[in-house]
Amino acid sequence: MIIDTPEAMAEFGATLARELTAGDLVLLNGELGAGKTTLTRGIGEALGVRGAVTSPTFVLARTHPSDRGPLVHVDAYRLGSAVELDDLDIDYAGSMVIIEWGKGLTDGISDDWLEIDIERPHGGDPEAEVEPRTVTLTAHGPRWKGWLDAAGH
Repeated sequence: MIIDTPEAMAEFGATLARELTAGDLVLLNGELGAGKTTLTRGIGEALGVRGAVTSPTFVLARTHPSDRGPLVHVDAYRLGSAVELDDLDIDYAGSMVIIEWGKGLTDGISDDWLEIDIERPHGGDPEAEVEPRTVTLTAHGPRWKGWLDAAGH
């Protein structure tokens, strides 16, 4: 799917937030500036989390309480292995977990996760203030496959 603006990325996050429950794992892949944190911010706003959703690059993980349960936002950019991710001691079963830069680090955490790849254009219009992103959703496990099928993605 094509997402044209940061506002539309946040709206997609809000749509995704309606589906999230404790135990859900979402991986966000994409280069710097692709829109991973914007998507997570949209999720957080829709969940009504307490505290601003910002990139947790230097703290690695932030927990944002909400009435629907905690949203854990992880930036795994500086992590080198699944062991380092495991060392963060995240309550995957009791939280909604969003992991930026988590590709290849989550084996064994869950049988079900949603992987979202966000691509920004290369060599686009240098005058453009906003450039569209290509977003690809990949379901791992029956929970997310059912959602993708029902949502027509």
